[in-house]
Amino acid sequence: MMDEEQDDTLPSWRQRPKPVGYEIGYKLVGDTLEIDRTRRVDSVRLSAVEQVRFLYAPGNISSKGYKTQLRLSDGRTVTFGNLSWRSLTDLDRDDARYHRFVTALAAAIARANPRARFVAGRPKPLWLGLAVVGALSMLMLAVFTLRAFQQGATNAGLLGILLIAASFWQVWPLVNLNRPRELATGEVPDTLVPGRAG
Repeated sequence: MMDEEQDDTLPSWRQRPKPVGYEIGYKLVGDTLEIDRTRRVDSVRLSAVEQVRFLYAPGNISSKGYKTQLRLSDGRTVTFGNLSWRSLTDLDRDDARYHRFVTALAAAIARANPRARFVAGRPKPLWLGLAVVGALSMLMLAVFTLRAFQQGATNAGLLGILLIAASFWQVWPLVNLNRPRELATGEVPDTLVPGRAG
């Protein structure tokens, strides 16, 4: 995935976003972002970036997934993350390099388009929906567990406690980290872009 640092000093990032498919390379070149998709290279003018969004996006086999999404003035989006697939069952992470690249990209976008919005988390309606569904699911599990104990079904009650703990472990970060909030222009939130050097 993330090969050795390239010979040049331009900020770059490489990711294989799907288990099957090509690696995608991202490189800052002046006021453009070059996206190398192996079969073609696209150039995105940083002045065309209207919004930068940072997300917590766990995958099927990792709870440590984060994404950066750029929304362009023509409506297109460019999204990349900190995880890269090595095989169908193996992921690779290089959070320190991911953080360096995203920080350099954010600063370059802020210079190219000072009006660009920087936001963290999901859009408010999606976040509210996720929070409500998560809370209702936890409530249903709690009612199930309580009734199981009241009816003397200790094993079912214990299973309910286990399910509540597992659900909370998965749902809480999704709701908490993806809380919608505005950021300062060029700001990179450490909670959604891991790997900042201590």
